[in-house]
Amino acid sequence: MQFSKPKLSFSQIINMNVGFFGIQYSFGLQQSAVNPIYDFLGASPDQIPLLNLAGPMTGLLIQPIIGAMSDKTWSPRFGRRKPYFLIGALMCSFALLLYPFSSTLWMAASLLWILDVGNNTAMEPYRAFIADKLDASQQATGFQAQSFFTGLGQTLVNLSIFIFPLIFLGTTGSLPTWVYASFFLGAVCSIGSVWWSMRTTTEIPPSAEELAEMKASPMSILTPFIDIPQAIREMPKVMWQLALVYLFQWYALFCYWQNSSKSIAQSVWKTTTYQNNPIYNEAVSWSGLVNGWYNIVMFLVAFSLVYFAKKFSPKLVHAVCLVLAGIGILAFPMIENKYLLFPAITGFGIGWASMMGIPYLIVVGEIPKERYGVYMGIINMMIVIPMLIQTLTFGYILKNFLDNDPGKAISFAGVLLLIAAGATMLIKTKKVEGDENVLIDGGH
Repeated sequence: MQFSKPKLSFSQIINMNVGFFGIQYSFGLQQSAVNPIYDFLGASPDQIPLLNLAGPMTGLLIQPIIGAMSDKTWSPRFGRRKPYFLIGALMCSFALLLYPFSSTLWMAASLLWILDVGNNTAMEPYRAFIADKLDASQQATGFQAQSFFTGLGQTLVNLSIFIFPLIFLGTTGSLPTWVYASFFLGAVCSIGSVWWSMRTTTEIPPSAEELAEMKASPMSILTPFIDIPQAIREMPKVMWQLALVYLFQWYALFCYWQNSSKSIAQSVWKTTTYQNNPIYNEAVSWSGLVNGWYNIVMFLVAFSLVYFAKKFSPKLVHAVCLVLAGIGILAFPMIENKYLLFPAITGFGIGWASMMGIPYLIVVGEIPKERYGVYMGIINMMIVIPMLIQTLTFGYILKNFLDNDPGKAISFAGVLLLIAAGATMLIKTKKVEGDENVLIDGGH
């Protein structure tokens, strides 16, 4: 007999996802502030991909392990997923407090590893948390609430990168003073928002069958290394199809994040000098505003995508959003008027809203509920493997084929997003008849 999950109000769904705001503020700092810090500390353009190796490596290792562990975890007092939220948020806050004191590239890169471990520890169980807590009719709202808070958190990051340099002038140590303000605010948001979600949301206890299964095969140090390979062997076909989409999609995103500030400096401010250059500081500040705009677009459209996913299908919605993102990114490096960057990046904002929620709807109906954690971790492996490939290959591509030109790097990303849109349309999923609330390929 299928257990019926209680329906949650919209405010309850929002409360359970507030912690995602702090996690995404931290991730937004990694996207928008860490690479300029590397530039301030003297990194060359072709060093940037390897300096970002922490992101894909920790995602590849940490998220599936945490997912497998959380599947086997249950405490009547602390829950199943929430202990991992708290541990991850504490690690993030610690790294964010220390990051502005980085005086060398190796110190900044080392702290990025700690920050990424914390981000991944907190983020992975949050996807499974939605699948645990919400039935099929509410999962779209739950996943898109995470998309909304991703946009809100990263908007705050990029606004801080634009506004704080106007308030906190000069330098402190090796870095501009505004860096300290942005990272200290991130530390407060990370732990504070997770605490709120933990306080306002209870977890659904495992069924008697699940508890019996946990007792029969209790968690040990070997649990992730047994469960993850087994889950990959038994993985639904739709997840392999999604992996192809993610290969192009996430490679493209890393190319954009690493080169957006330098592309704006080149096309609008006509400079390619990054260290000790006030003009580049102005370009970084403006890129924060531009990236803030795409995140504003993201949280403005996030919940509207729920309607379109129900009316048509998650697959079609995601493909259209990727096309809009690809077109916007292709236009980006050609723009010389800084204000025209905003309409160009709007398409990317719509695509970003879809990327953070809609793909989970494509696959969640085919994942066994007792293995939500490990499969959400494997989906993250599909995200970070392209990022890992990018960090290991793109420095060579950028140097030898794209002339270390950030504008060409952005154009390259736009083409990859269009390829990802085509791969999305190739996805085939099972059609479930008779349930208007189950979101699957084919629409209604």
